[in-house]
Amino acid sequence: MELKNKIKLSRFSFHSFMEKLQTSTLALVLTVISAIILMACACLAVFFIHVRGPEEVMVPEVKGKALTDALIEMQNKELYPKITLRYSENPGDEGTILDQSPSAGSIVKGYSRVSLVVSRGVIVDKVEDYIGMNYDELKLKLQTLFAGSVKPLIILADPEYKADVSDAGTILEQDPPEGTEISEPVTLKLVVSRGPNFDNTRVPFLKGSSVNDMLQTISRSRIIFDFDSHTAASSEKAGTVVAQEEFEGEFIKNYTRMTVEFAFPAKDAKDSEVYGIFRSEVTDYPYPVPMRVDVTTEEEGTYTLLSFNHTGGKVSIPYKLPKNSSLTLYVVDKAVNKLSVH
Repeated sequence: MELKNKIKLSRFSFHSFMEKLQTSTLALVLTVISAIILMACACLAVFFIHVRGPEEVMVPEVKGKALTDALIEMQNKELYPKITLRYSENPGDEGTILDQSPSAGSIVKGYSRVSLVVSRGVIVDKVEDYIGMNYDELKLKLQTLFAGSVKPLIILADPEYKADVSDAGTILEQDPPEGTEISEPVTLKLVVSRGPNFDNTRVPFLKGSSVNDMLQTISRSRIIFDFDSHTAASSEKAGTVVAQEEFEGEFIKNYTRMTVEFAFPAKDAKDSEVYGIFRSEVTDYPYPVPMRVDVTTEEEGTYTLLSFNHTGGKVSIPYKLPKNSSLTLYVVDKAVNKLSVH
């Protein structure tokens, strides 16, 4: 009996021990899990604190300031500048901030980039030596140099022209002189050559000249011919000059205008060639400029019919060409007018 009681008591003690052990294990597991959860929460909190990034800052106003001052302000705000250089229209502003992006007052995160446009100075800061240059070339150069500029630094005044042995359009004098500092826009005054037109030209005898003869005369003459035409009468030779303007004396000044009259044959639809006068009106020039007339035909393609010098205004050229040809007038290699021959 006593032995049974001992066995029963032992069983009870073991059972109680196992129950305590199970309770302790569960508590331990719960404790470990709770610790892990707390650590995970702490890590997440630290992570999100760090990924939140730098604090936001206000972009300062640096437009119009010197580059060094602007860089110091950017550094104080923990902002990084991205610099672009650009020519300016205002002399003396080299190294000045012309523009910024984002604009002043914008809110951005620290360590962001701010684009700064910095003046690299004006394109030119001194008047160059233009004597000996061609006026039209200088005009084109300045137009290209200050293209898109609201306030060009060099403005060309209307030039003064005078006769000179230099080629027409050559710059002879300039004011202000070479080396003049440009602190504000300057007006450039020029004296330009009209060309060696101090001599005179002998009045040619043109009656009886054919269209081809007249084209050769135009190409080598210093006279501006104004052509007209009428249908040839029975007493006139068709396709030739029948009248010309008369002048007093044997000589006339270079590039004087002279009226010339052609007698052309009556138009016939069966004719393969057409007579006519190619007329155009262009800018008046103070000196003769190079012009040419190109012809395009179905058989020969394109070729130059005539090259000559002309002072502009009304331009007229006689022609004798196959039907369906086309003529194009060029002034200094620029097409200004076109005519189709039918």
